[in-house]
Amino acid sequence: MTTVIDTPPSPGSGAEGPDQAALRATPEFERAAARADSRRGFLLSLPAYAYLALFFAIPFGIVIVYSVATRNRIGGTDLAGWNLDSYRRLGEPIVRDILFRSVWIALLTTVICLLVAYPFSYFLSTRSPTVRNLMLVFVMIPFWTNFLVRNYAWRVILGTDGPLNTVSQALGLGPQEILFTHSAVIIGLVYGYLPFMILPLYAAIERIDPSLLEASRDLYASGTQSFREVLLPLSMPGVVAGSILVFVPSLGAYVTPQILGGGKSTMLGSYIVVQFLTARNWPLGASLSFVLMTVMLAATLIYFRTGGRNL
Repeated sequence: MTTVIDTPPSPGSGAEGPDQAALRATPEFERAAARADSRRGFLLSLPAYAYLALFFAIPFGIVIVYSVATRNRIGGTDLAGWNLDSYRRLGEPIVRDILFRSVWIALLTTVICLLVAYPFSYFLSTRSPTVRNLMLVFVMIPFWTNFLVRNYAWRVILGTDGPLNTVSQALGLGPQEILFTHSAVIIGLVYGYLPFMILPLYAAIERIDPSLLEASRDLYASGTQSFREVLLPLSMPGVVAGSILVFVPSLGAYVTPQILGGGKSTMLGSYIVVQFLTARNWPLGASLSFVLMTVMLAATLIYFRTGGRNL
């Protein structure tokens, strides 16, 4: 009888055992599995890519093409003669004034919304679940009404015969001329976009552990110090997200300035519409639209990198 003894192959024999073959094949299997997962993920996200291409990338490209086109003598647009004249016109006094006015109103709207929404969001996060849900419903109620209808409601409230002037005259303060001013536009924008500030702030503050604030008070920190050193830094993602969600649509607002501001508060959105529909200067309107869309895209990227991933 002959006894066969299995011995492991020597390093120089050229043969390898099953464990060594498995170790050698594992990286190849992992790469193949990663490629399969990548293909599967691409197929699943293909409708989203198609949507972005159809409703964002293609229109954005069209805007870029028209922004470098030439306006002919009869008000048409010549797509063959590309130039940067429309971008040079962005430095004209009228365009610069409208741009500065739009940025100023959007910034002021954002600051007011932040000052109103932050204490309300903190109060909301400290209530019982029943009260909290009820107050969130009240915050969401304006979304149940059309945005145009809400602006016309403010036009009635701020009008000459509106309830605001009626109360003012009853108190002996005289009529208040607020409609068709910058103040009316800011009031309408704050009312329209305040929920966009409240919801991200509430989501950020609600996730903060209350024991952290209690610990800061146990360490003899005042209320102001606890807010500055603990609450505000931890809620900063909500502040960033809410500020961007308010500033971006306020900068390009069209409906509210037209209804509440009249011709005295022309903002960037209104001026773009005038260039396309009235002045028929499509290159200038497209260049303004490109600048506005670039600002919005940059703000959206900032939101996703700083605030969106933490909410």
